[in-house]
Amino acid sequence: MADEPHDQRPTDVIKSYLPEKGPSTSQVLAVVTLFPLGAVLLCLAGLILTGTIIGLAVATPLFVIFSPILVPAALTIALAVTGFLTSGAFGITALSSISWLLNYVRRMRGSLPEQLDHARRRVQETVGQKTREAGQRSQDVIRP
Repeated sequence: MADEPHDQRPTDVIKSYLPEKGPSTSQVLAVVTLFPLGAVLLCLAGLILTGTIIGLAVATPLFVIFSPILVPAALTIALAVTGFLTSGAFGITALSSISWLLNYVRRMRGSLPEQLDHARRRVQETVGQKTREAGQRSQDVIRP
């Protein structure tokens, strides 16, 4: 009857969820090392956020005052960068197309004589076949 769940004490139930052995030395060392490091990095992140907000609060009036100059300048720079990138992309596309075309022509030049010989043989065979057929028909007409 002691095995039934309602007969167990609450401390026994809690102990059943806990691991039987404690953390290893390397795990404890990792926590001891990384916890302060994480805290320091979190503090630095907070300081940087605070500095950014203060800097933005100070610089916002300057951005508002100089916005008639800054906005067109930013747009001009953005368009110039876009133009350079587009030009480069088109240049690379053109070079790769020319390279492909040259390789294609080189491959075709090597196989062109073979293709011409094959076409010549087919024409000769076709002409020879037609000549034989015409000769056969003429002999059939002559022999009644």
